[in-house]
Amino acid sequence: MDEHSAQEQLLLVLPSVNLEKKCFFLSSLKWILTIVTWLIFITWVVLAFLFPLNLTYEFILSATSFSSGTFLGLEGPVFLLFSGPILLIAFFSIPYLIISGKDQKVQEKKAPSYRLCTFPLLVDGPLGVVSAAEFIGILPLCCIPCLIGIILLAFLFIPIARGSILLRLIDIPFGHAARYHVWLGHLTMLFFTLHGLCYVIEWSLQGDLLKKMLEWQESDTANLAGVIGLTAGLLMWITSLPFVRTKYFEVFFYTHQLYIIFVIFLALHVGVIFFSIVAGTIFLYMLDRFLRFCQSRKTVDIVSATCFPGGFVELVLSKPQSLHCDALSFIFLQVREASLLQWHPFSVSSVSGTGEHLFSILIKTFGEWTQNIEENISNVSAVIELYQDGINLQSPFKMITASVEGPYGHELPHHLMYEKLVLVAGGIGISPFLAVLSDIFHRKRQGKPCLVKNILIVWAVKTSNHLSLLSLINRNFSNIEVNLDIIIYVTQQSQPPLDEEEGRLVEFKATNSFVSPVYKGKTMSVLVGTGNNNIWFGIYLISTTLGFIAVVYLLNVFYINPKDLSLGWYHGLLFVICMVVSVLIFGGLVVGIWHLSERKMNGEDHHIIEHNEIEHPTADKDCLSQDLYTSTTIRYGSRPDLQEIFESISERWGHVDVGVIVCGPPALGSSVAKECRMQTQLQLQQPVVYHISAIQSSI
Repeated sequence: MDEHSAQEQLLLVLPSVNLEKKCFFLSSLKWILTIVTWLIFITWVVLAFLFPLNLTYEFILSATSFSSGTFLGLEGPVFLLFSGPILLIAFFSIPYLIISGKDQKVQEKKAPSYRLCTFPLLVDGPLGVVSAAEFIGILPLCCIPCLIGIILLAFLFIPIARGSILLRLIDIPFGHAARYHVWLGHLTMLFFTLHGLCYVIEWSLQGDLLKKMLEWQESDTANLAGVIGLTAGLLMWITSLPFVRTKYFEVFFYTHQLYIIFVIFLALHVGVIFFSIVAGTIFLYMLDRFLRFCQSRKTVDIVSATCFPGGFVELVLSKPQSLHCDALSFIFLQVREASLLQWHPFSVSSVSGTGEHLFSILIKTFGEWTQNIEENISNVSAVIELYQDGINLQSPFKMITASVEGPYGHELPHHLMYEKLVLVAGGIGISPFLAVLSDIFHRKRQGKPCLVKNILIVWAVKTSNHLSLLSLINRNFSNIEVNLDIIIYVTQQSQPPLDEEEGRLVEFKATNSFVSPVYKGKTMSVLVGTGNNNIWFGIYLISTTLGFIAVVYLLNVFYINPKDLSLGWYHGLLFVICMVVSVLIFGGLVVGIWHLSERKMNGEDHHIIEHNEIEHPTADKDCLSQDLYTSTTIRYGSRPDLQEIFESISERWGHVDVGVIVCGPPALGSSVAKECRMQTQLQLQQPVVYHISAIQSSI
């Protein structure tokens, strides 16, 4: 081998060696961050459990008395002990997510394995489907008598922050985390109610109930503030019960905004020392809420809209190329022509098939809000046809405008981590699975990592009108090396309105549709959600936290200490004001710069969407492709027999891990989880391990 050839070989080897060293370094750094984060979290939980002990309480009192005249103030030691750890975890989450990146490595497993986070341990209980990992997390709550409501409140705000960095760290999407908020909310309000009831009984026995309830002490706790805060909490609690929330959702939603009153009067009631225990998680929630407010102010172009038979609407919206909108994610949508106040969640139905600058959602029209959207689409479609026919109208052309919040979803691509995938949907629950199929097909074409080789879709619908949504699968189903089987159960029809020889659906064609001729380049913001910029979010989090500490320092040095203020409720109010001021000033400054940076990036990458880039149903696409038609089985007048389906899977697929994703009514999720648990336990010799990777309600 000559010298030149040797140099070429060396140049080829060196990048590989450097890449291996870099991967080893990043992997080691992730492990270090993981260990440190767990140590901080365990310390935080231990402190929470030790708080009711006299020894801990006396230590806190001595620490606050020592620091009361310094820049730390009364709240300093308590804030560092109880709120400092959760803020540190949030700080460490930023480099962890940056290192992890969006495209996780998909590694093939040699043998089936049981996982705590995907094994359904409890199914039929009052908590719904609970995995083994969730059950382990619930166990500490069995020691709840040794806790107090204020400690539970410290955990309450973590799962409700939709774009929380903490939820992204542990890969819990908001749809799942909302359940934990419900559980914690019931426990918290139960203890606060018992707390207030005990005082009511005591004051009643003393004969001065009204006087005590209206009392606002000059020091320590303020009774009236506690009464107001508890009243707000009880209103939120009662309206969040299932029989109210399901029938009167708007009552539940707007009553829940009383959390602002609840937090402010909690601070007035308990004072700065006790409020400092929960300040960290409330502060993180405020940061998330401010970002969501800023994101939702921006209008987004609705590039196209399609109305399908059966009352389904597909909206295609624009997004910046830098925003990664993953499968199984969802957004909150406001359509201003339908309502200026209402926001509704919708699953993303396409993330790859619509192009880098687009994503789509699917809406089932029931209720006044969704019907208004369908009517607006019909009106816009008619106006566009008049313009295309050369008819000049006196009124100016006006498109439908929308605002978007999100996207929210999984950090890890659960739908790509199994060779065998089972997707179980009920009705409109097929929507996220359209995105899953779109992503898998796109990755297969692009040669990107994707383990999936076999997909089984089990879809239960009431009528055959739902079958028009097969056209959305039809767009991308061609020359794909994936074995796709679709079993559709039409439960309320016994006769097929389908010519099975030709595979032609009656009324398959879209009833109303349009592609916007007026595209202004208005895309959604990337401030919140799984697709945001982790570096900018880290700057926002750290700068706002440091700003908050600086504001508290200045308040203690120049106002509280010189005036020797000792009013507990007044300190609590000032502390809340410091939190709000730091978010508005320091957070607002970072968000403003972030927004300008986003506009510059989108300006450099500005992309005018052409009509031919948008997959749109037309008359020549009324038939299913032959491959999709032969892969689809439609059964009328019957419901899915889950036991039969999963037993046939075990026979066909054998000794493997199977990923199962469910989207539909809660009863469907419980039935599938129960069957997965049963089948997994039966297959002890040749295990087929069913992993419930996601269970979500159809939205």
